[in-house]
Amino acid sequence: MCGIVAYIGNRKAYPLILKGLKRLEYRGYDSSGIALLENNKLNIYKKKGKVADLEGELAGKDLQATIGIGHTRWATHGEPNDVNAHPHYSNNRKLSIIHNGIIENYSSIKQNLIKKGHIFLSDTDTEVLIHFIEDIQWETGGSLESAVKLALKEVVGAYAIVVMSVDNPRQLIAARKGSPLVIGIGVDEYFFASDATPIIEYTKNVVYLDDYEVAVVNDGKLSIQNLDNTETIPYIQKLEMELDTIEKGGYEHFMIKEIFEQPRSITDSMRGRLHAGEGQLLLGGLNNHLDNLAAANRIVIVGCGTSWHAGLVAEYLFEELARVNVEVEYASEFRYRNPVINENDIVIAISQSGETADTLAAIELAKSKGTTIFGVCNVVGSSIARATHAGAYTHAGPEIGVASTKAFTAQVTVLALMAIAVAKRKGTISIETYQELLLELEAIPAKVQKVFENASKIKEIAFIFTYARNFIYLGRGLNFPVALEGALKLKEISYIHAEGYPAAEMKHGPIALIDEDMPVVFLATKDSSYEKIVSNIQEVKARKGRVIAIITEGDTFIPGIVDFVIEVPKTHELLTPLVSVIPLQLLSYYIAVMRGRNVDQPRNLAKSVTVE
Repeated sequence: MCGIVAYIGNRKAYPLILKGLKRLEYRGYDSSGIALLENNKLNIYKKKGKVADLEGELAGKDLQATIGIGHTRWATHGEPNDVNAHPHYSNNRKLSIIHNGIIENYSSIKQNLIKKGHIFLSDTDTEVLIHFIEDIQWETGGSLESAVKLALKEVVGAYAIVVMSVDNPRQLIAARKGSPLVIGIGVDEYFFASDATPIIEYTKNVVYLDDYEVAVVNDGKLSIQNLDNTETIPYIQKLEMELDTIEKGGYEHFMIKEIFEQPRSITDSMRGRLHAGEGQLLLGGLNNHLDNLAAANRIVIVGCGTSWHAGLVAEYLFEELARVNVEVEYASEFRYRNPVINENDIVIAISQSGETADTLAAIELAKSKGTTIFGVCNVVGSSIARATHAGAYTHAGPEIGVASTKAFTAQVTVLALMAIAVAKRKGTISIETYQELLLELEAIPAKVQKVFENASKIKEIAFIFTYARNFIYLGRGLNFPVALEGALKLKEISYIHAEGYPAAEMKHGPIALIDEDMPVVFLATKDSSYEKIVSNIQEVKARKGRVIAIITEGDTFIPGIVDFVIEVPKTHELLTPLVSVIPLQLLSYYIAVMRGRNVDQPRNLAKSVTVE
């Protein structure tokens, strides 16, 4: 959700933190703020709206501090406004805090502090936490570090925090539980952030904090302890990302850049794993666990949003190829049930960020049942990567646009590799089918690139449908999850109501919505359901629905019965989602842009959902 940036060193903190906030704005953009410690005074500057609004407010100020903390907010407690924006002061204004997460028991703590004379200015749980830390420090007479640890032992919820004090201008204290926090290590300087994007410009050496760890930078030295004062040796990792991957690179928006990056990101997801010419498929960290996967009685896939849709595609792949029972669960529902899971089951958790709170909770629940957990995520060093027994990174590169695009195709690619590898190990596919699928996968990036040749035509269709208030997306088999994903993309960035359905379910209710004003998008590629989908199209046309059909290149029949067609290259049926989703991403993007939407930062959404 929210974005955290902090700095302590010898550089001017303000321009560095401001740039970091801009890079993290995809995580939260209701408001932003910066606290700077200068001339023995703690100054907080914050503003409702975009980071640019804060920058305008501070234009011309001479801000010389070399220590500071900054925040972009996605509102949870309290409406977006200047007062509720972070950072927040403590009661005596000697401490300041930035916070990502939710303190669930803030209300009872707040009532006790009010009785002690504390005055609160905002509606946030975060202000309660910094008042609480101050109160503990005053009551115990101990250090700020000790007060932070004692406070965090009492709070319930999730947090990533950075605390700064007037009394020690050479110290920053950070901690995390359930929300990501990474520390960049430079030469006599340290950087704190929610993810690595604000750090990569300055250093590639980072430490990822674990839950219940507290990091203290004091007089140029970093120490890490848990809440019980047990010291741990910081594990320094090298960042693999490059600076150009988090810049727009001449594109108008990150989303369109990331859509057009998919030939490369799909290739990168297979790099070093797929050697089609040699008939080899190597999955690194999963190779030692293929026997477990092959022996599984059942595979349970958990994810949220786009990752859940990728899981639905994987259900078809694993069942068809590996002949194993698969269930796909919303992580947000799975975590609150008492699911029947056995030691012989396998759980696959999917998350772009590797920090999704519901998916992390689902992992912990499954682990408590003795189940083996595999992760599929994009961010190296993320919480899910560390919480699972094994897994595979998608290597899609940073995804800045809030609406996932290349994450989906990268996830489907990796899940397809997994399904093929398990099927070969089990002997449920022939060697001929195995080799055919490897060759077909290797050809996918070029086929995706070919879809982009239709971009101008898709843009023209988008212009026609900017008027729409509703859309229906229909598909069968492997194209049903693609219909769900297409509808989600349109909802997320254009704010048009859209629903995805299995095409055969249309007659069980949604057909009542069809009239001349209802655009219907059909996933109608040539596969085993082709004749059935043609019948569904004719049913919609009989009721005057306006049909956009995604069809296989060379199809001469469907163009004669629908209003608009978008062609995709002929693809193996099991891999069709990797190409059929591309026109839907472009259609959503162009409609949203033509409606004047902020496609990279759609209202009410955040990139990484790290709180419930």
